[in-house]
Amino acid sequence: MLRVKYQPMPRNTRKPSWLLTKKQVLAHRYLQIFGNALHNPNLWHFNRRSVANATAIGLFCAFLPMPFEMLAAALGAIWFSGNLPLAVAWVWISNPVSWIPLYTPAYLLGSWILDKETAAADQVTMSVLIESLAALWIGCLIFGVIAGACGYMTIKGLWRLKIRSERADRRRRTKLKQN
Repeated sequence: MLRVKYQPMPRNTRKPSWLLTKKQVLAHRYLQIFGNALHNPNLWHFNRRSVANATAIGLFCAFLPMPFEMLAAALGAIWFSGNLPLAVAWVWISNPVSWIPLYTPAYLLGSWILDKETAAADQVTMSVLIESLAALWIGCLIFGVIAGACGYMTIKGLWRLKIRSERADRRRRTKLKQN
């Protein structure tokens, strides 16, 4: 029988020239205002704490009715040591398509808290939301805190379940090897 030695296909290991390295990103002149804060490993790695913090920050910032929520999420991730790319990605729950369904309940809650007259839920438009910014902000802050807390606890719980499952699998494999 003829044997052929397996030779994997050569991979292109060169990175594209347009792709920045971490060193180039951290040396960027506009990012120098953060000093060494961007060197925190939790900003770039996926671990239980950084992912949970990023989820809470991103979901909270998604409810902020303002432009540049991604900037607020990035600053929050730096401040609270959350995963920076993930915090910014969570903000995209809030986008022009989802604004009315996302902000209408917050507007109604804020109007109820301020005891203001509201438009019917099916009559809420962006102009109605802009006219009553105080009610919108109060409702959005409450919804943002609730969403952030729920996201934080969900990620922590799912991470613990994953760890328990991996430990149980490891014990099962060890028991099978011993028998």
